[in-house]
Amino acid sequence: MMEGAWDLLLLSVKVWFSIIGGLIVLPAMCGVSLGVTGLYIKILVKILEWATLRIQRGQKDQPTLQLQPSSGIIQKDDGSMEEEIGKLRRSWPKSLAGGDFTLCDAFYFCKKGIESIVDDQVTQRFTSEELVSWNLLTRTNNNFHYISVRVTIIWGLGVAIRYCVLAPLRITLAFIGLSWLVIGTTLVGLLPNSRAKSWLSDRVHLTCYRICARALSATIHYHNKENQPRKGGICVANHTSPIDIVILANDGCYAMIGQVHGGLMGVLQRSMQRSCPHIWFERSEMKDRHAVARRLRDHIADKNKLPVLIFPEGTCINNTSVMMFKKGSFEVGGTIYPVAIKYDPQFGDAFWNSAKYNMVSYLLRMMTSWAIVCNVWYLPPMTRQEGEDAVHFANRVKSAIAHQGGLVDLSWDGGLKREKVKEMYKEEQQKMYSNMIACSEDNLSSQTSRAPPPHGPVQPVQPPSAHDTVIKGSVRFIHSYTFDEDVKP
Repeated sequence: MMEGAWDLLLLSVKVWFSIIGGLIVLPAMCGVSLGVTGLYIKILVKILEWATLRIQRGQKDQPTLQLQPSSGIIQKDDGSMEEEIGKLRRSWPKSLAGGDFTLCDAFYFCKKGIESIVDDQVTQRFTSEELVSWNLLTRTNNNFHYISVRVTIIWGLGVAIRYCVLAPLRITLAFIGLSWLVIGTTLVGLLPNSRAKSWLSDRVHLTCYRICARALSATIHYHNKENQPRKGGICVANHTSPIDIVILANDGCYAMIGQVHGGLMGVLQRSMQRSCPHIWFERSEMKDRHAVARRLRDHIADKNKLPVLIFPEGTCINNTSVMMFKKGSFEVGGTIYPVAIKYDPQFGDAFWNSAKYNMVSYLLRMMTSWAIVCNVWYLPPMTRQEGEDAVHFANRVKSAIAHQGGLVDLSWDGGLKREKVKEMYKEEQQKMYSNMIACSEDNLSSQTSRAPPPHGPVQPVQPPSAHDTVIKGSVRFIHSYTFDEDVKP
């Protein structure tokens, strides 16, 4: 009895790996697709569209409380500090002199502070993107409360398929892909440096990433492939998740740059280093920007080495915007190849919230999602213009990526999700306000000095009233405090 059970189990394992090897691994090694994933995505789109219509129809049938649209308490203005404070002063019944301290100026800073508390531009970039309609995943059912019986049945079938069929298949593929990477790069690393070794290394890496992409049921649409990064260049892209590497390396080989890790990640790094010149540095070396920049400069100086893949944001963003690019990779020179990556959140949330999930939990969430669907745009190569510093060059590249990917272009530093706002940013706003007051006073004084003497006897200067004294004292008290606001670096 037991022997028959073991024989059946062994036969099931053989059939399982034979199907995976014949229908998935071999096509991945050859760089071809059998169209199974594409058919799966088309069926999934039809199911999600049907579920959306059913939910909307059910919501219309439910009695709801009709709420009148409100313009809201806070209305954000895009003007500068000078424009908004000037508008605020002109709204007073009594005309206010430009260079005087006025109590109404404090209202501007209070308004900006409340706006930041209610809806700032940084915190919302590190939460999952909100969906317009439910995608039949329990983890995203926050804003969709009504579910019909038919939708509930489809949801139950989806749970069974994702956890009982897709998850085991994807975990098996991930194991095969990573094992292929470790074993293949170790064997290739034994060969002497030659073109054959480089070619074999590229084949091993491409096969590994293509298998891992199938482990995520990834459907990737590449655009403008004539602008693909070339050897001796630097590829920069917006950063959403660690699987960004899988998405890009599925279409070409790159040299990685990053910190040395331990555990499984360390095993993969050491294996990759044996067959390809990646740039790994110790934690102590990471603090030395010049040492890292020197190694990067030496790498791109060799036109036979693979392009370096860098994510200048330095942290994962939820794929709704592009935040400040660190200038380090734009100081070393060379050609920059911008790449824009945009995920479709309808099939699965690719954003990695490292503060909430560790790497294993995140990968399990990805493998139990419907699929990963994304678009990749290769932008024309860009070089640093004459007289352009690294900061402006980085901002120009960032704007191009944001425009192509349909993302919001922000100048905030992504590191603010872990750190407090630097004092220099607060002092910058204080200087702007001080300069505005000083310039207004200078203009007022110059206008007074150029004005012709008034006709008739000169009126004596009236001493300040008690009301003016109280107001100015209150203003000095208020200006002794710092009002936080959306400060752009």
